[in-house]
Amino acid sequence: MVSDILPDIDTLIKKQGYRLAGSHSAVKTCMWMRRAVREEGECYKARFYGISSHRCLQMTPTLCCNQRCLHCWRPVELDVPTPSTWDSPVEIVGSSIECQRNLISGFGGSAPRELWQQANEPAHVAISLSGEPTLYPYLDELIEEFRSAGVSTFVVTNGTVVEMIKRINPSQLYMSLDAPDRQTYMKVCSPKDPCLWDNINESLSVLKDKECRTAIRITLIKGVNMFDVKGYADLIRKAQPDIIEVKAYMHLGFSRNRLERDAMPGHEEVLDFANQLGGELGYEVGDQVEISRVVMLCRDESVVASKLPV
Repeated sequence: MVSDILPDIDTLIKKQGYRLAGSHSAVKTCMWMRRAVREEGECYKARFYGISSHRCLQMTPTLCCNQRCLHCWRPVELDVPTPSTWDSPVEIVGSSIECQRNLISGFGGSAPRELWQQANEPAHVAISLSGEPTLYPYLDELIEEFRSAGVSTFVVTNGTVVEMIKRINPSQLYMSLDAPDRQTYMKVCSPKDPCLWDNINESLSVLKDKECRTAIRITLIKGVNMFDVKGYADLIRKAQPDIIEVKAYMHLGFSRNRLERDAMPGHEEVLDFANQLGGELGYEVGDQVEISRVVMLCRDESVVASKLPV
């Protein structure tokens, strides 16, 4: 059992390069942020959405999650208890930015000075790291706190907390959809409550009326959920998102203990699936990045590389 060889959560967080922000939030610099600050390339989201990778803060307001997805690179086998008390949004924003600055302090001598200085002042926050952000009960207030600081918000959710989906309006709301039906969902996402599939379906319907820009992401796992294009299309039709991201599962982190390397589809396979899905829904390929094995479908080409609004 993977859980038998995992250390406690505090030890694991430090080992994986996280920094705790306050009592229950966490920050971690991603590979692309570290590359971008040294002028060694940018994340595909820079190309798709106009995000400056070196000024992107990746954080989560909670390490708790209500799913244990096969493809997650995080240690989902390790159960994180719900905090007895929650930090305020003001505390989380301040401590998250401070953690980011501490994490990149060593780049001052190896990165161009101007880029490093810019990186110390985040312009975007990806509220997506480890855990499900909508489990934080003040997520709507956290988004507003970042917005008041001039930081655009990029929330990634599994869509299981419907009431919070209704409340939040980040710069972009990004919902994962990793199965075309309930049976596949149970296999791929291993939810703590089987009723969460019904919540996801309800959240899809909520998405279509959101004022913010919306996206659906499908992570394709070869031999597991890479089938039934029409089933995915029928679900996505409820949401009518601005953007659909179709991305390959990547054999990284703790997912390597659950899936084989050949579960990663190649870029051409991802592109083929995306084209079929776009054909069902009337979406067109807006862009693609082969190195990340990701394809963006959109209804309106004007969203391609458009700046993410605060």
